[in-house]
Parts: sequence; C-alpha cells; structure tokens
Amino acid sequence: MKKIYKSNLALNMSSFFNTLKSLFPTDLFFNNSLRSCSIGCSLFVIYCLSSCNKNEESTRPVEVPVKVLDTITVDPPLERLAVVYHVDSIKNRTALDSFNSRYSEEQRKIIYALNRIDQRKVWTGKELVVPDTISTDLMDYSPFPKQLGMVDTIPKLVLISQRIQAFGLYEAGKLIKWGPVSSGKKSTPTPNGLHYGNYKAKRKVSSVNKDWILPYYFNFMNFEGVGTHQYSLPGYPASHACVRLYMDDAQFIYDWASMWKLNGTSIKKNGTPFIVYGEYDYNKKKPWLQLADSLESNDFKEDELEMLRTHIQSYKDDPKNFVVEEEPEKPLT
Repeated sequence: MKKIYKSNLALNMSSFFNTLKSLFPTDLFFNNSLRSCSIGCSLFVIYCLSSCNKNEESTRPVEVPVKVLDTITVDPPLERLAVVYHVDSIKNRTALDSFNSRYSEEQRKIIYALNRIDQRKVWTGKELVVPDTISTDLMDYSPFPKQLGMVDTIPKLVLISQRIQAFGLYEAGKLIKWGPVSSGKKSTPTPNGLHYGNYKAKRKVSSVNKDWILPYYFNFMNFEGVGTHQYSLPGYPASHACVRLYMDDAQFIYDWASMWKLNGTSIKKNGTPFIVYGEYDYNKKKPWLQLADSLESNDFKEDELEMLRTHIQSYKDDPKNFVVEEEPEKPLT
C-alpha cells in the first residue's frame, strides 16, 4: 500500500509542476522567492485534493438500476364449495325410498352426476358419494379448475379425463361446463391424446350394433369412429371407445364445438381440440367415492398436467389451428 501511495504522489507532483510551467514564467516559479513558494505550495495542495477526488470517483462502484423481472403467471387455487362428502350405501329398498324422499329432484340430479350415473342406475346395494351441502349448480363441484392459464390462448377446448370419468369445456382458459362421462371399457379404451372435432350428426347409428342409436354424435377420431354422444352412464367405463354423455351435455357439445374445414379431401382447418388423458384404475375405489377421504383426490395429477402441456404445445405448433378464413366479398350496391 505504501509503495502504491508514493508512486501516486510522485505522479501527482510531476503533473503539478508540468501544469505550473504552463501557467507561470520559468523565472517566477523557479526563483527561491517566498511568494513563489507560497503560491506553489497552495496550488499543489489544491491539485492533489482535486486529483484524489477524481480517483475516488473513478473507483466508486457504479450503481446500476435493478431490472424487475417479469413474474410467472400462476393459476389461482381451485375454488371449492365448503363441503364434506360421505358415502351413502343404499342397502335395501327402505334405504332407497329414504334417499328419494330425503332429496329433491334437482338435488338427486347433482348426486347422480357426481356418481357418473343415470337415475335408473340407482338400485339397492349401490354406494353413492353425497355432499353434505347440495347446491343446484353442478359447477360448484367441478374437479376442473375454473381458470386454467395454460390453455388461455385456445378459443375452445374439450378435456376428457378417463381417470375421473369427467369432461370439462374451456373457453380461453375459463371453465364453462363440466359433467360425467363413461369412456371406453377395459378391452376397448378411448385412445388418449390430442384429437380434433371432425364431423357431427344429430342421430347416428352405431357401427358396432345397428340397434344402438347415438344422439348428438360429434366425431373426434375420423377413421376410428370415436366421438362423444348421448348414451347410458352406468358409473364406470363401459363404451366401445366412444365417450358417453348425458343428453343435455351431448347436445351442448354438438352445438358448441367446431367441425373441421375441408379443402376437397384434405383438412384446411382443424376443428375444436379434444384432449383425452388419464387412465381409470379398476383395482381401486371409484375416484368420486374417494372424495369422502380427500377433496383433492379428483384434482389434476402432476403427470397429467405435464401431458396436457405437451398436447398444448402440439396444438400451438400446428398451423391448421390458426387459419384465418376469408370473409366472402359483399356485393356492390
């Protein structure tokens, strides 16, 4: 430290005398007069102080304004009705009559939907999950989040969970409807993956059995003949790969979802995306009955969310999802 200080002082003195030579005549400065010496010393002190201040400023750290990073948008927590579930066992005819008299018709519809069954599928020996608070709005019991940020760029989306046997409809990330389903049974499961709405029919005859009429059919796998439609819901996967719905749900999707746009025999624009995911576990208690143990049991699992992200990226990478249709020219008046 001392060597550095002496070196800096010598440089300052050298610079100082060079400066004085340029400001004063040589004889004034270098004569041994007291006045010249006094002026010289004063100027040297001022020069050194000025130089030190400059050195301090040059070594002082520069304050760089901190840039605030963009925050990551996180979906809000799943909104839930304050409710406790219990499992009601319809042991005998008396218990069934008590069940029917205890709840109104609208309340029973909610209970049927929560158990993925039709009214005529309630019989003695049946176990039903029942909420202690019964709202007449099925949305209050949705297993799907009401806001799903990862799909907010998709105008319309159909989610079908085979694990919990339910569908959810989203518009720009907002849940607008959900309901029960019966997907493909163990031997003929509904294929998981990203599919698109193709064509629809108000009344379709099944290709498996001509006696089976499928109201409000909406195909999302063309060659396989898989789609959504109305049919009986028994409370477990039972179809031949199609996705069974209540009549009003099937009609809603029929009217709401978009079909493909064709250019001859090729697809010009994809229809509404249908994402089928998850696996039904036949060896465990039915997922909706598990609500009596845990309210989170029917929520998205992390692997399901990861698969959903993959499908959403595939949707974004497909240019057929972003075709802008030209409006027909208006006739001149």
